[in-house]
Amino acid sequence: MAAGALIQGRYRLQELIGRGGMGEVWRAVDESLGRKVAVKCLKPVSTSADAGFARVLQERFRREARVAAALQHRGVTVVHDFGEHDGVLYLVMELLDGRNLLQVLQDTQGNPLPVPDVMDIAEQVAAALAYTHAQGIVHRDLKPANIMRLSDGSVKICDFGIARLGHDIGFTSRLTGTGVAMGTPHYMSPEQIGADEEIDHRSDLYSLGCVLYEITTGAPPFDLGDAWAVLVGHRDTVPEPPSTHRAGLPDELNRLILDLLAKAPDDRPQNAADVAGRLKAMRAAPFPTSVPAPAPDAGLPFWARDSALRAGGRRTTAPRAA
Repeated sequence: MAAGALIQGRYRLQELIGRGGMGEVWRAVDESLGRKVAVKCLKPVSTSADAGFARVLQERFRREARVAAALQHRGVTVVHDFGEHDGVLYLVMELLDGRNLLQVLQDTQGNPLPVPDVMDIAEQVAAALAYTHAQGIVHRDLKPANIMRLSDGSVKICDFGIARLGHDIGFTSRLTGTGVAMGTPHYMSPEQIGADEEIDHRSDLYSLGCVLYEITTGAPPFDLGDAWAVLVGHRDTVPEPPSTHRAGLPDELNRLILDLLAKAPDDRPQNAADVAGRLKAMRAAPFPTSVPAPAPDAGLPFWARDSALRAGGRRTTAPRAA
């Protein structure tokens, strides 16, 4: 695809805004309705040797369209259209004005986000997960790159390409490959690593714990040298409390993140609505209206320390490993 291309006589591509191993995302205009949209295009596979893999990718892409189009929630990206043009599958979505959490973290150069921002993002993601889980859908690839924070502060979950439908487990297993772990290593639950057939919504809650750990401390819970070491960490190692990497972290937030990262699903919060409720209670706690000056600082409470960090550019945690 190229800038200026017209898809199905309707969607005019304007600017490439994202690219991955399997596709591209373009800023575009729906010329029929005169609105701005995002168009995600699946790259065609060029060799016949990859034909089987291409079929799997195409089915996942179709699945993403079907799953996302069925969801109607402010915390989930809206899908407008899906089809095929000149042999290329495309998905038309709302154009989001914001950045994903991976980009947000990159902009902070490894520094964690302010605690009130962490709580706000977490509560919105938990509410969106509560809705999707109520529809029988497990995302299975929740990570910073799949969570968008918009310019107005709202948060949306994206990319349901490997989602599992509760009534459709056999099909999903064939789609992802029996015995093959699907997901992103830094955010995969222990049961995902073993490609457990019993994966349910609590796997997404573990992934949420990984995301919150990272935006709270500046690094994921198991930031190790290679993918296998990361997977073994998820499976076998108890994570260090986030508070060991960030002084002044509220006890309730520290405890929630560790609860989400429990190895056994039964030891985690049992649903996203409960997680959202705990976060709402934390956010309801009063914050002072004025912030003390950041001078000799050791005794400052967490809310003042975050403000001092933003003003003075100092760190409370080590930068992400290269």
